[in-house]
Amino acid sequence: AGTEIRYVYDQSKFISSAVGEVSDAAIFGGLLSVFVLYFFLRDARATLVAGVVIPVSVIGIFVLMHFFKLSLNIMSLGGIALSVGTLIDNSVVILEAIARRREAGANAVESAREGTKEVAMAVTASTLTSVAVFFPLVFVSGVAGQLFRDQALTVTIAHLLSLISALTLVPMLAAWRGDMAHYNTSANNEALRPELQLRLHALRQALRSVVAACNVGGVLRRDSAAGLLGKGGLPRRVGAALLLPLRALMYLLVRLGRALGSVIAALLGLICAPFVFATQRAFGAIERRYPALLRRALQHRGSLLTIAAAVFAITLLPLSRLGTELIPQLSQGEFSVKLRLPAGAPLESTDRAVRAVQRMAAQLPNVERAYSVSGSGNRLDANPVDSGENVGEINVTLHQPAGARDEAAAMTALRKQMDGLPGLQYEFKRPALVSLSTPVEVILSGYELDRLAAAAALVKQRMAASGQFTDLRSSIEGGHPEIQIVFDQERAAHLGLTVRDIADRVVSSVRGDVATRYRWRDKKIDVLVRSVDTRNASIEEVRNLVVNPGSDRPVTLSAVADVRLANGPAEIRRANQERVAILSASAASGDLGEATAAARNIIGSMELPAGVAYSVSGQSEEMQQSFNSLLFAFGLAVFLVYLVMASQFESLLHPFVILFTVPMGLIGAVWALFITGTTINAVAFIGLILLAGIVVNNAIVLVDAINKARERGLDKIEAIVIAGRTRLRPILITSISTILGLVPMAWGIGEGAEIRRPMAITVIGGMLVATFLTLIVIPVLYSLLDRRQRVAAAEPLEQLA
Repeated sequence: AGTEIRYVYDQSKFISSAVGEVSDAAIFGGLLSVFVLYFFLRDARATLVAGVVIPVSVIGIFVLMHFFKLSLNIMSLGGIALSVGTLIDNSVVILEAIARRREAGANAVESAREGTKEVAMAVTASTLTSVAVFFPLVFVSGVAGQLFRDQALTVTIAHLLSLISALTLVPMLAAWRGDMAHYNTSANNEALRPELQLRLHALRQALRSVVAACNVGGVLRRDSAAGLLGKGGLPRRVGAALLLPLRALMYLLVRLGRALGSVIAALLGLICAPFVFATQRAFGAIERRYPALLRRALQHRGSLLTIAAAVFAITLLPLSRLGTELIPQLSQGEFSVKLRLPAGAPLESTDRAVRAVQRMAAQLPNVERAYSVSGSGNRLDANPVDSGENVGEINVTLHQPAGARDEAAAMTALRKQMDGLPGLQYEFKRPALVSLSTPVEVILSGYELDRLAAAAALVKQRMAASGQFTDLRSSIEGGHPEIQIVFDQERAAHLGLTVRDIADRVVSSVRGDVATRYRWRDKKIDVLVRSVDTRNASIEEVRNLVVNPGSDRPVTLSAVADVRLANGPAEIRRANQERVAILSASAASGDLGEATAAARNIIGSMELPAGVAYSVSGQSEEMQQSFNSLLFAFGLAVFLVYLVMASQFESLLHPFVILFTVPMGLIGAVWALFITGTTINAVAFIGLILLAGIVVNNAIVLVDAINKARERGLDKIEAIVIAGRTRLRPILITSISTILGLVPMAWGIGEGAEIRRPMAITVIGGMLVATFLTLIVIPVLYSLLDRRQRVAAAEPLEQLA
């Protein structure tokens, strides 16, 4: 009675909310991609053919996630959200090729077969490049490997499934429909009124089909006549009559389903008519001006490439100003404070200080709950500095929703109040995805402990005075008060005693000997007999301890040893056979890279004692290791992309031309990070690696079209212009759908947004710039580098345009 149970920590709320936010981002991104597809294609059925790849691929992803024992978390779901915008890319390219065949007069089945065959190599190469980029991340070690393994697997699975669906399901549905829409920008798209009239007419037709579907009288009469008057005996005619209502019902449901689908499609078409009109007008303007712009670029190739190189060089300026960190700090609306009083402080004093800090935290605005623990057990697996009666911890939970600014304001206010408590050391921590080191660690090494202690105190003082660091702490802390016994071996030998026997006697008197064991149920409890009460003993009692009981002349411990009070070291750390002192700190402001550079500058300007060396470690070292691993993965990804394209194109030159899209994507990624104020971190690096696999897809489709045009006997320049005009629509559709599919992630709203936002921003910025430059720079590079002559029988140009 009188007992109440409260939650003091519940991570399930954050996990549930974060997973829900990622799922919502994937759903909204997929819907945006489908709407973009509809705005370009102007046909609900054609959009459905391409859009069906998204649910089919996602269901397949879940099945294979179960096979690979992957859980639903913010990283695996983030991989799905990243891929949802690119799932329809292959389908769009195939659908567009099929549509052009239909416009040329071929039947549905032949168009589906020949259109898919035309671009199968290009879409296969583009998918394999994405797989080659992301799959090696499964084997990345360190923090990045822990974080992104699930995401790498889901993205790899998603792209493979989208390729299979695009090569099989999309052609089948396109051939089955038989009435593929014509994707042109005719004169009726120049005004909104004809578009609205077209959609209203479609809606009227759909409503008529609903009315017609509800009229089953004729069907009943026809089926009844066929069943009752047809061939066969009486049992067969009776069976047909009994099945007549069921057949009529099924017929009604099928017709109603198709009719209602037509009504929904017509309503959506009417609602989206202004957006379709705007999209068609914009694309029509681009399509009319693009060939002239491309021809002008081909006439001024040197100037264009010089401008592109200058833009890339200018991009290096904001790159040097971007901050760096290992992983963005997640904001969960809570934090903890580790408190530490001077060594030897009793539990009562610690509890008073902890209660005072807890009252300070409870009085802060926006604080929902403050929970504290005073003291910590002296466990064998615990850090000696972080355990004992002189340490405590407070967990503070803010009212939801609480963002990073609310957490920072609460910590700053609490830090100012705690600075007024004498002798109190504190350290703030936030929940993290993985266990990481302290942000900044300065390691001082040497052989003499006194010099290390002096150097650590001096460095700590300088770092505190700079104002750039908080939560400063040194590993060389005073240990707990203890009684030290230094034996005088000569005096003990003179009295006929050995130091070993004296030490055993002291240990036995203080710690006690097991006299017997008391049995209680299934437990055995030791009964210790000792002559010194460790709870109330004084140093004089230890000095007067008799070390030779039973002897005629008793000898006290003070006669053969120097007994004194002292503070022993809390711990002694070593690295490479040297003693080390570790100073840990957090950045007061700015990013991890700035804090690490500031620490190096401070120590570099100091004169350390002789024999003392230093190094800066902590998260900065883990960050450097992760960045090196990711850079290696990026280089390996580019190399694998080149190998895949070389095998597909059977050329070493064309993959080299396509790889120029990677630095184009870097231009957009760097400027996107700079404009949004996002730091370079492991998450942004993953986005960069993903970008390297995505940006080459459009170039692959474009170069493949140029090669096919030249194989048909066209001049190189004409082949480039016609291929550019032919592939303009699918390139724009795939790029815009990918960008809009990532917009919900880049928006950065909801739990766990910090871990998704840098990746989406990197990909969006890179795609925006790379798409534009791909349509201009890649054809120019192709015209410069490809010197081979192709001779073949020319085909009619209408089959190419």
